[in-house]
Amino acid sequence: MASQEDRRRSQVIELMQTPDIYPHPVESVTLRETHISLVFLTGDFVYKIKKPVDLDFLDFSTLEQRQHFCNRELELNRRLTHDVYLDVVAVNCKDGHCSLEGPGRPVEYAVKMRQLPDAATMQRRFSNNKLDSTDIDLLARVLNRFYRSAPTGIGVDAFGQWPTVRRNCEENFSQTEEFAGNVIDRRKYQIIKSATRTFLRRRKALFDLRVKDNKIREGHGDLRTDHIYFTGNGIQIVDCIEFNRRFRYGDIASDLAFLAMDLDFAGYSHIAGMLVKAYIDRSGDGDVMALMDFYKCYRAFVRAKIDCLRLKQAELADQDRAGLRRQAMQYLELAYGYAKLFSRPTVWVVCGMIASGKSTVAAALAEALQIKTLSSDVVRKQLFERQAVKRRNADFGEGIYGDDATALTYGKLLRLAQEEIAGGNSVLLDATFSRKRQRREVLRLAADMDADILFIECRCGDKVVRQRLAERDNSPGVSDARLKHLNASKARYEALDEIADEILIAIDTELPLAENLATILARHG
Repeated sequence: MASQEDRRRSQVIELMQTPDIYPHPVESVTLRETHISLVFLTGDFVYKIKKPVDLDFLDFSTLEQRQHFCNRELELNRRLTHDVYLDVVAVNCKDGHCSLEGPGRPVEYAVKMRQLPDAATMQRRFSNNKLDSTDIDLLARVLNRFYRSAPTGIGVDAFGQWPTVRRNCEENFSQTEEFAGNVIDRRKYQIIKSATRTFLRRRKALFDLRVKDNKIREGHGDLRTDHIYFTGNGIQIVDCIEFNRRFRYGDIASDLAFLAMDLDFAGYSHIAGMLVKAYIDRSGDGDVMALMDFYKCYRAFVRAKIDCLRLKQAELADQDRAGLRRQAMQYLELAYGYAKLFSRPTVWVVCGMIASGKSTVAAALAEALQIKTLSSDVVRKQLFERQAVKRRNADFGEGIYGDDATALTYGKLLRLAQEEIAGGNSVLLDATFSRKRQRREVLRLAADMDADILFIECRCGDKVVRQRLAERDNSPGVSDARLKHLNASKARYEALDEIADEILIAIDTELPLAENLATILARHG
């Protein structure tokens, strides 16, 4: 038998679907339901009430809690919207009659919002081919501004620290265990779990660095394409997480990864890459890429978990249950793909002519990815440090730069790379790789070690190369290449025409370093 509270709630839901109770003209009301909310669309305005549920991650069980979180929703969502979140209104009842802001005592509260057209969502505009690179860049600007001004420091940092991230991941796995082998594929579930644990064990320093660099912020928490609107009043981003700060606080990379994952899920991976690149261009935060696949995996797994948990609701129709099963498996498949990416080592080959800017790019890339750099110049000096050769005055291809010495240098370079890969680590190789045979050897190494490989060829104009080589006379570094060696070096440099386009990125090092770094990282992601 239904309780008085249940009957009153049914009365409220029925009332909210009646056009006459609203203080503005309404022709019809459309009800949309989620697992935690009821949303009433009236044409010009939207009214959202919270279900009286008490779940592991939220508590809306009392009227006071629902009022509190309505007010939090209003406050927090005004950060990324303009004139959308308007008020919190009461549903009052007196003598058995309920009305919106009428006489009596409150029995429910609703967030009142300006209704935005479905056609303006990022999701819908993509499907209608109405978004371009300018729109994506504008979104990246909005997000960069938002994250820059978002709270960080004490009270926030803990949510992005390594122990918290590990605890969140383990919670996901424990809450999903019962569905493995039933709703979702057990083998892929185990691979995701193992890859996540391994990444966390090996990359703790990366999470520590993000905290140190103030990259843990109070973000949105539910950044998805159906929550982003492109309107005449600018970009509006709605429906942030108001009910649990643990879901809203975290690494910027995690918040951004949610949107990138959502784009991947919808079949717009190229747009996800454009967005991440645009964000890196605007923020200078190339380090997000070191964690992007990890957090995309985490976010996809969370979505799979939510679908699994919703399957436990007894009132679900068979059709809805079948749809949730399919979607849970799709999200798990996406998470599995990301897990393979971040668990599989990558050999980054930064190559190019002498003075093409290889070492500068290599240093920045290694820092962003938090991986070890192996330089042919350093390895060469270590191999031949006792050999008395006037290196800088020698002709090209002589002494420690002769064919035999160069073969020994590249052989040692690849052996050191092999050790890194065998340890499960990605590695960056900074060397000219001017000959096809040298490139064949590193390709063979990657294949034998079951590692990914990516070539970044650094290029620039002849005038810039000559200028850089001339400057080395005044500020010598580890490289012995000088202006006198340029012509011979160019003659021996063999074009990378044997390297497949999908594993080759050519960059112009006359462009800003941050721009080139964003291009590389976005292409890899």
